Amino acid sequence: MFCNQCEQTAQGIACTKAAGVCGKKAEVAALQDLLTYAVQGLSVVASEGRKNGVVDNAVDRFAAEAIFACLTNVDFDPDRFANWINTAVKLREELKVKVKNAGGNVNFTEAPVSYTPAPTLAELEEQGDQLDLIQKLDTNDDLRSLKQLTLYGIRGLAAYTDHAAILGHEDDAVYAYIHDTMADLARQGQSLEQLVGLALKCGEVNIRAMELLDAGNTGTYGHPVPTEVPLGHKKGKAILVSGHDLRDLELLLKQTEGKGINIYTHGEMLPCHAYPELKKYDHFYGHFGTAWQNQKKEFPEFPGAILFTTNCIQKPEESFEANVFTTGLVGWPGLVHIGDSKDFTPVIERALEMDGFTDDLDKGTVLCGFGRNTVLSVADKVIDGVKNKDIRHFFLVGGCDGAKPGRNYYSDFVDQVPQDCIVMTLACGKFRFFDKKLGDIGGIPRLLDVGQCNDAYSAVQIAVALANAFECDVNELPLSMILSWYEQKACVILLSLLHLGIKDIRLGPSLPAFITPNVLDVLVQNFDIKPIAATAAEDLQTILN
Repeated sequence: MFCNQCEQTAQGIACTKAAGVCGKKAEVAALQDLLTYAVQGLSVVASEGRKNGVVDNAVDRFAAEAIFACLTNVDFDPDRFANWINTAVKLREELKVKVKNAGGNVNFTEAPVSYTPAPTLAELEEQGDQLDLIQKLDTNDDLRSLKQLTLYGIRGLAAYTDHAAILGHEDDAVYAYIHDTMADLARQGQSLEQLVGLALKCGEVNIRAMELLDAGNTGTYGHPVPTEVPLGHKKGKAILVSGHDLRDLELLLKQTEGKGINIYTHGEMLPCHAYPELKKYDHFYGHFGTAWQNQKKEFPEFPGAILFTTNCIQKPEESFEANVFTTGLVGWPGLVHIGDSKDFTPVIERALEMDGFTDDLDKGTVLCGFGRNTVLSVADKVIDGVKNKDIRHFFLVGGCDGAKPGRNYYSDFVDQVPQDCIVMTLACGKFRFFDKKLGDIGGIPRLLDVGQCNDAYSAVQIAVALANAFECDVNELPLSMILSWYEQKACVILLSLLHLGIKDIRLGPSLPAFITPNVLDVLVQNFDIKPIAATAAEDLQTILN
């Protein structure tokens, strides 16, 4: 196998052995490459189809799901990948007929368009291994690096696109970009400048995808409001929900009403407590667990059923996998998957069989719900605080978390932020420090939880509104971005920030292995992007002095 798409990749270079650091086996890596290749073929045809008025929403939705499935820690089930590969080719051939009937060109020269899947799973795995997808993206190291950056960005974009579509919010322009770009990645001959533009375009389109998802979340569940969330537990049966999917949580809450089961969140589901339409459920109680790196320790200690919605951790250990269920695109061999029916009866029955919590435990609370509506409702206080020099600086400290050493930098950073500064945070990176009590400045909490990773859209809207209020550019605000990355949603959010022209971003704990020195130089020269320093104190001193 060859996989270097995430931050924890082996030796900071690539995972090349029988299994990756994340637990993904070489066979699954091969199938993911093969699925990507099959989707490239489908996208070539879909892109041509759009030129002739042939648009198939089923093809668009499938492509987003299939690309999303290749994102780190989403699905490690070989059988599901085999099904996606065969479906991609079936849809490709059906779409060819439609394009031909519409007068379009179907004499494609791109190799993925003529790909034929092998008949058995073992042979599909061999096809994927022989494909060597990443190395064959381009013979030039720098061009291949930019293609990887775009491909990984599209995987993050596909995740947000899929989440938004589940809530009924779609934009054909997003699907068109995905197809056009997947098709372009199957071709050779682009210049460095063209591929830089392709990557930045990914960031631009992702802003639209996050806007769609924001509209879906807030339109369905209301705008988040500041909410105190218990970190302890109360006596009774329990289900823990981890991941990102608000709709699955809502359906579970409905199906567990009156059954004596309390629902807890984990990871990036914490912000769900702030949505009015989810807050109304009396049995939606609190948040369990602390940080990403503690999940394997924490989950076996949870005395109830566990539901994973979208990517969250490596495959659960056998010691507690009987209590684990998955939904959406999440899949691991041996785990029960809740299908499209969204009937959570197996999860509920398992929770009722288990002991649940046998006592009440008060571990304090954390505060969430500081989306753009909440923050901008007190914008006058924020502006006055800056003008009166009560607020010296804003830091956005967040991003994706992981288990690789070095991430204590982010908790150290927040610990050392001066008392006259405010920290905004989002995504799972905040769980390094989300329960710190930093106090407030003039009634404004010094630690503002903006939400999930996709709520980077809210953070951008806050920054733009403040820039407008101060009649300056976003880069002229007393605002610094200190970001961690782990997987591909972080990649596409970074591309979105670069598209917006935001500069001086500090990224860590290490730079992407797939970025070559020449490509890094382009990013440094144009955006002043830089790695985090050896210590938080060094960066704070540089920023504030």
